[in-house]
Amino acid sequence: MDIYSILTLLGGFAFFMFGMNLFSGSLEKMWGGKLESLLKKTRSNKLRGLLLGGAITMALQSSSAVTVMLIGLVNSGVMNLGQSSTIIMGSNIGTTVTAWILALSGTQSDLPFLRIFRPELFYALPAVLGMCIVTLTKSDRKKTVGSALIGFSIIMTGMHMMTISLEPLSQSRLFLKVIGLLNNPFIALFVGTAVTALVRSSVASVAGLQCLAANGIISFAMAIPTIMGQNIGTCIRALISSRDANKNAKRVSLIHLLFNLIGTIVFLTIYCLSNHFMTSSFENMPITLFEIALAHTIFNVATAIILFPFSKQLENLAGLIVKDKSSNKEKEENYSFIDIRLLSTPSVAIRECNSKCKQMAKLTQEMIFASFSLITKYEEATAKELAKNEDILDMYEDKLGSFLVKLATKEISEADSKSVSRQLHSIVDLERIGDHAMNILGLAQDLHSKKIHFSDTAKDETDILISALTEIINTTTDAYTTNNIALAKHIEPLEEAIDQLINDIKAQHIERLKSGECSIELGFILSDLLTNCERVSDHCSNIAIAIIETPQLSFDAHEYINDIKNGTNSDFESDYAMFKTKYSISE
Repeated sequence: MDIYSILTLLGGFAFFMFGMNLFSGSLEKMWGGKLESLLKKTRSNKLRGLLLGGAITMALQSSSAVTVMLIGLVNSGVMNLGQSSTIIMGSNIGTTVTAWILALSGTQSDLPFLRIFRPELFYALPAVLGMCIVTLTKSDRKKTVGSALIGFSIIMTGMHMMTISLEPLSQSRLFLKVIGLLNNPFIALFVGTAVTALVRSSVASVAGLQCLAANGIISFAMAIPTIMGQNIGTCIRALISSRDANKNAKRVSLIHLLFNLIGTIVFLTIYCLSNHFMTSSFENMPITLFEIALAHTIFNVATAIILFPFSKQLENLAGLIVKDKSSNKEKEENYSFIDIRLLSTPSVAIRECNSKCKQMAKLTQEMIFASFSLITKYEEATAKELAKNEDILDMYEDKLGSFLVKLATKEISEADSKSVSRQLHSIVDLERIGDHAMNILGLAQDLHSKKIHFSDTAKDETDILISALTEIINTTTDAYTTNNIALAKHIEPLEEAIDQLINDIKAQHIERLKSGECSIELGFILSDLLTNCERVSDHCSNIAIAIIETPQLSFDAHEYINDIKNGTNSDFESDYAMFKTKYSISE
């Protein structure tokens, strides 16, 4: 075998792997957040889990990638072990689809319908179509479709290059002698496992097997045990990924391995027994690309059919191998906040971050309301709970910020990029609102410890202010958690009305100080309270701007505020007038 053939083989493999990454990455962008929402819909419906596992694997083009994603979701506490077992079974079925597509590249027929699958057309047409879509359209989603088509064409190009580079091998006695070792089913099993673990993709190793088949180099006796080994080898990536995960997450990777091990033991036994008791030349016949795809499918589908009714027993077996060291059955696993493994599927990671941001918004809402209640009636239990929630909020902001920065470096869709931008802008303001809640707690503690209270007039004014802040916090939380732009547009006029209300309260307070109705000490507390309330409404305004502006991938707060305050925005003027009247202290 000459150097040209070796370089062509390596180049073809490089093309194949690059095309797989581009193709699967584009498909994942197209699916976006649907991946996570579909996974969560499985719940206790195991048949749905089986079907969705297959569908999601077709999108990601890798059963090990699906298993790694499941490990991340289980390790984060988003999914449980029971939901993952049948999804894994489905993922093994889904990974067989690529082998069928690759088999089409070897189709040679005079039938008009099948001519399109000839290699010279099968990888050329998607490339031309994909390039036209990428260069002529402005839609991010359509560009992603174009990228997927180009990725698919690169896969087929790599497959074709590997196939033609192996043609000289059919004449090499040394290579045929080495390949002949695969006639031993256990050697074939080991080689299939090792090669797949090395390239970290069963799709790639099955494609290599199909390239050998396209040149008539490999027989049924060599291919069938190799295919079984390839299914075991694809589990290695998930096993390595789960090494620092919690026990349930480790059990997810173990279920993936057990599924393929049990299937291999069953079918390799049947295969060896049939060869021993039956005299047939079948196993020595050359295997075709279609027959490899068929064998791969039969193995995974049959194993799923056999083990599907015993999914619970499979979970129990994984539990026996990875045991709980604690005797306390009710002990909770130490879940990761957002598992780093989810970075391998960015669209899923973004939805998990968004879910955490919503929790952060709800927690902030609870904290600010709790701090307001302490001004009216101080309770030590509420104060302690507020301090505890502040620590949680700081943790959210720190970990979410770090994770979102990592996500921003990934290849993600325009919609996902907008979501990451909105989250990054909002979590800082949410955390700052929590800080102001703690500041208000300190003021409430001063009032309580010094046994002083506001005058009736000041109390009435602060009640009106708290009502206005309650509305802006509720509106901000609802707008953020639902990503409601129309609702977010009501926040800025309300913030302006709150600013005016605070100015009015300050003016009234100065008059009371002059008349001696209010003490200097209470004056300082009231002034600090007004300052914190003003800052809270400012941060609500920032969050609203993030919701409104990031769909255009821009975040210019000054430009936005100037645009709506130039006197020509009738909606803003109308809302502002309404809120100013609603929250007024004037008689």
